[in-house]
Amino acid sequence: MAFLRNLLAAILGTLVAFGIVLFMFFLFLSLAGSTEQVRIQRHSVLDLNFPYPISEYSGYDAEDPFSVLFDPSMGLNEITKAIAIARTDDRIDGISLGSSYLMAGLSQTRAIREALADFKKSGKFVYAYADFYMQKDYYLASVADSVFINPAGNFDFKGLAAEILYFGDFQEKSGLKMEVVRHGRYKSAVEPFLGNAMSPENRTQLQELLGSIWESMRAEMAASRDLQPDSLDRIADQLGARDPQRALATGLVDGIIYEDQYEAKLHRESGGSGDKPERLPLTEYLRYTKNKRQYEGTDRIAVIYAQGEILYGSGGPAYIGPEQMRKALRKARDDKQVKAVVLRINSPGGSALSSELIWREIQQLRQNKPVVVSFSDLAASGGYYIGVGADMIVTEPTTLTGSIGVFATIPNMSGLAGKIGINSEQVGTHRQSVDYSFFEPMSDDFRDVLRQGIETTYNTFLQRVAEGRNLTLAQADSLAQGRVWSGTDAVRLGLADQLGGMPEALASAAGLAGIDTYRILSLPKYKSGLERLMDDLQGVGAKATEKALEEELGADWAGLLREIKAQLRQEGLQARLPFTLKIH
Repeated sequence: MAFLRNLLAAILGTLVAFGIVLFMFFLFLSLAGSTEQVRIQRHSVLDLNFPYPISEYSGYDAEDPFSVLFDPSMGLNEITKAIAIARTDDRIDGISLGSSYLMAGLSQTRAIREALADFKKSGKFVYAYADFYMQKDYYLASVADSVFINPAGNFDFKGLAAEILYFGDFQEKSGLKMEVVRHGRYKSAVEPFLGNAMSPENRTQLQELLGSIWESMRAEMAASRDLQPDSLDRIADQLGARDPQRALATGLVDGIIYEDQYEAKLHRESGGSGDKPERLPLTEYLRYTKNKRQYEGTDRIAVIYAQGEILYGSGGPAYIGPEQMRKALRKARDDKQVKAVVLRINSPGGSALSSELIWREIQQLRQNKPVVVSFSDLAASGGYYIGVGADMIVTEPTTLTGSIGVFATIPNMSGLAGKIGINSEQVGTHRQSVDYSFFEPMSDDFRDVLRQGIETTYNTFLQRVAEGRNLTLAQADSLAQGRVWSGTDAVRLGLADQLGGMPEALASAAGLAGIDTYRILSLPKYKSGLERLMDDLQGVGAKATEKALEEELGADWAGLLREIKAQLRQEGLQARLPFTLKIH
């Protein structure tokens, strides 16, 4: 009986596996058939909605149907490409912008905003509609010719704020703490583990950072809405636009209408009569950009994306690894058609060793071809480190820039072990052979060794900054100490060359290379959609646990636990953003 049972189980397993393979085969065929050139009707409206998180570069491939299905993010490069192509496409009459909770950084939002402002120069319209506007949503929507909101909606406009959690008492009560060694008065990445209150230095840099970012946003919104900048400050102070009626009265929106009424407006604006808005030809941007080139020519500019935390390892869509970056940089160096490189960086930093390895590879590349760096939302610590040696640095006004400093955090549970009755004993052959134990307080000898390593790494970092930005070591040190600057301040202080986004960086790269026309080669190449699908299936248990954690604790507390977990898994000396900063 056991033999028959095992035989039937094997047969059933084989049939199930065969069924899954057959299903995936037909799914692939059906999706592959959907990648044909999309037909665009005349008087179409390009529909820009952002239901997924926006990354710098999603690795989306229009020819890969599995990427279409399973890529969880939207690439900023594809969004801006769609807008740029639509600018000169006579089949596209305008753009409809709709988003009620934009999952993007401020600099990414500004990049889309700048692309829309350039689109408007063609004489075509941009309309925006949302059921409600969060502040970042409105920052983007304010560039539109007309902004509309649902009558039952809400409007968030109150200025910028940031919040940091501190774990001093938690460590004392639990007995679980982080041992910290750092360099830099402003290196507050570890400050939450050192006490229960914000230091004056950290409060100063945060206040100045938020003020600089708000000043840039306010100026752009005021210009788009034909308002005075100080009037926006009054509206924010008094919450004077907290509902649709007040937002209309202050001039922040142009109309309070329902979605069907908005669609009728789009229909009329794009050449229709308005009586049958259901026939409005809306074109989704990902389908629109398929098989279309934004640039022409035989020469190429390689755009290499460095996005996420810097770790020691291979690398991928969510983190930067020296192995993958080395391959991408060498491919650009060895490709004779590539005349220049733009390195697009969006990173809070991470491993100091990996940052140095990537920096070195960029210096090798610069011996053959010009390298221009474009900073997105974050160019902090290691993120700044890898770009500081480029020929030119272009940064957005809202970029978090600098954080030139080094620290190390090591978890220690000696207090917790004592509370729960655990004692650890060590035996070694030499004085330093035990090194460090999680169950014993950090020794003075070990702390001194660690501090020496941090000082050495900091001095190397400082040397890279001084050489790359043509500063003395003393000048570089005065701008360092772990302090974070806005992109505007970074240009003023000499940490970057000019304000701008990818268009300005590409123009600078083309100028340095002496070329007028070019195509873009996007690197690195990530795994295919099918490969990522198989990885996702293998990790389905971990994802289910993550989802259950969020449902049980809520997104904020689950995020806090993820942050603590990230701190615990840090290895080696860190050149990292001085805090987990969420601007809202």
